[in-house]
Amino acid sequence: MLEDADEGGVRLWHLVKASEEPELPKHRRGSLRERERAKAIPEIYLTRLLSMKGTLQKFVDDLFTVILSTSRPVPLAVKYFFDLLDEQAAQHGISDSETIHIWKTNSLPLRFWINIVKNPQFIFDIQASDHVDAVLSVIAQTFMDSCTIAEHKLGRDSPINKLLYARDIPRYKQMVERYYADIRQTISASDQEMNSALAELSRNYSGELNYLVALHELYKYINKYYDQVCFYSFQPLEVEQDTMIAAYRESCDCWAFFLYVLL
Repeated sequence: MLEDADEGGVRLWHLVKASEEPELPKHRRGSLRERERAKAIPEIYLTRLLSMKGTLQKFVDDLFTVILSTSRPVPLAVKYFFDLLDEQAAQHGISDSETIHIWKTNSLPLRFWINIVKNPQFIFDIQASDHVDAVLSVIAQTFMDSCTIAEHKLGRDSPINKLLYARDIPRYKQMVERYYADIRQTISASDQEMNSALAELSRNYSGELNYLVALHELYKYINKYYDQVCFYSFQPLEVEQDTMIAAYRESCDCWAFFLYVLL
């Protein structure tokens, strides 16, 4: 919190400006926050934002270092999948390094890590406030920009979250490129090693998975896409198609009823 004599009170400030209208209904606060974040923040507030950025800088650097470090063994699944992408590129004659970089970026940093950074409640038993959520969104956007190859041209009208970390992103980009290069140079993971690792994971956590939740998801899927599943499952068949579809429909009915009774 910072005391602001000009505005006559104590105000909350983080990497983005807090919402001015907290009395709005809850269902409208989300859209209001997005509009407030999109507005240009007057220059008088930049010193406050830069001060807060300096306070958080070490933690942001530590986060990116942990995510993009190969000082410890890289997870077998990551090495196996990145090798698969490299093999597919070679098999299809794709020699453009930018394309392979984009594949890897879309598969791990943007698909997995961005969700964790923006939603810490996925792995921790916490409830992030609106101000923390706003800060995490800025950090997540910085991480996304660091993983892209394209250069970002910034000006006075650029979003404040991009201006805050504009000088840091080139350094983060180098970390991402070095991370991909280090993984490429490690020993390849064989299919047998990957299968063994998956089997071990299944054994270690077999007692902690709730099979009723999985059955419930299957039931919702069958119930929602019942006709499509029945139709497309046997679309290529030409002989006795009607008979097989009828049998499959009966099977779906049995499974749906079975799952409904269990749940």
